[in-house]
Amino acid sequence: MRKEIALVVTLFFASLVYAGEDIPKRIISLGPSLTESLYFLEEEERLVGVTSYCLRPPEAQEKEKVGSVIKVSLEKILSLEPDLIVTTSLTDPKVIEKLTSLGIKTVTFPEPKNFDELCEQFIKLAELVGKKDKAKKIIHDTEERISFITEKVKALEKPKIFIQVGAKPLFAASKDSFMNDFIRFAGGINIAGEALEGLYSREEVLRKNPDIIIIVTMGIAGKNEKKIWERYTVLNAVKNNRVYIVDSYKVCSPTPLAFVETLDEIAEILHPETKGE
Repeated sequence: MRKEIALVVTLFFASLVYAGEDIPKRIISLGPSLTESLYFLEEEERLVGVTSYCLRPPEAQEKEKVGSVIKVSLEKILSLEPDLIVTTSLTDPKVIEKLTSLGIKTVTFPEPKNFDELCEQFIKLAELVGKKDKAKKIIHDTEERISFITEKVKALEKPKIFIQVGAKPLFAASKDSFMNDFIRFAGGINIAGEALEGLYSREEVLRKNPDIIIIVTMGIAGKNEKKIWERYTVLNAVKNNRVYIVDSYKVCSPTPLAFVETLDEIAEILHPETKGE
């Protein structure tokens, strides 16, 4: 009996050691949202390299830079001796192929199409670093906050919304964009919700006449786009002074926590009467 117990104990601890070997010790993130997610999972100590676009949290800016989201330095990456690299669909496929051929574990996370996919990817990342339970807790708390927001706006009138995510050419948040969920959860109607792709025209925006226009961009570009829309005085959004600019980093680099923070901001844009509730 004692031998059997000893064998069970030995196998148990052996399994822990084996599982520990799968947990990466040196991680490189090639996506802003992936970097922020790793901080939420408290994996910053093992994060040895990021891109120049990884701005959140501020501490991430102090990490070694390996390039931009699209163009990275293979030499710099290799010098950091990573055992896990997480990438996005914007990462150069040739770089991913090279890293994989060198035997470095490289996992790509495509752009999520909705909040559910965003959560699935967060869980997948957490599994890679051994933090699945923590990720589930974060998602549970996030879903509760989303439920609170959707509950307080569900009885309110649904304004027509146009979210602009590009200018040349004009690009909209279509139904296959997780930004569509911002509108849906915040109690609005996406005028581009039936579009098969994000490319859109100003003529179509004028035809559908949104009550609110949200420009997703940073700096002077956003201000210029706002001025362009303000020329179209027939638009309800312009008549009622409801053309807004929202920080593109928050909207385009989502994590479950960043998603709900941005959702709260957009819900208040759509329904100012709920602010502070």
